[in-house]
Amino acid sequence: MVNTLLAHDLLWGLTPEQLPADAPSWVIESISAGQPVVVRRALSAADHIAVGVRGRLREQRYATVMSVDAIQRQVRPEALCHVSIDRDLPAVRALNQLRPMLDSCEWVWGVSGSAGFELASGFQALHEGSDLDLILRTPQLLDRSQAQEMLRVFDASFCKVDMQLQTPFGAVALREWAGPSQRVLLKNASEACLVTNPWNPQEQAA
Repeated sequence: MVNTLLAHDLLWGLTPEQLPADAPSWVIESISAGQPVVVRRALSAADHIAVGVRGRLREQRYATVMSVDAIQRQVRPEALCHVSIDRDLPAVRALNQLRPMLDSCEWVWGVSGSAGFELASGFQALHEGSDLDLILRTPQLLDRSQAQEMLRVFDASFCKVDMQLQTPFGAVALREWAGPSQRVLLKNASEACLVTNPWNPQEQAA
């Protein structure tokens, strides 16, 4: 039984035969090698899930769908918090440095992006210039002062750290929420819209 599928979950089970006929050769190679796909924030039929395939190059990203019945394994970003990579890279050093602070906060956190992909699959995805991508599951409001303090810690780390706050209504970038703009971009499966409160998108600015 597959748990509820969320954006950034990694899934195994997609085969080359399930790909569209016009899928690029690098996509077929990635899937044939046993690499997972990542759940995308997009609409799909009830028995399918929107996913993305990663290639070796940064620009190699391919959007497709996967049958829910084909899923053999699922790994969430929060399952990767304490998985280690024995590679001396800025993103790895940043993750090791930030773990104690993230573990001590009241929210559930996880590793996504290239670091999450490598932690979960063993396929090398990180390089010297990689950012560290994190998620924070925030079912209740994380106030802007908390976001600003967290960002100050991130900005003193070994590489650029990008965190997405996962609210019940979609995702917002921590960097935006910690910034001066009154409205921030909230992304969900159906749209991206500017809101004043990502935890209450209907709330209007005073």
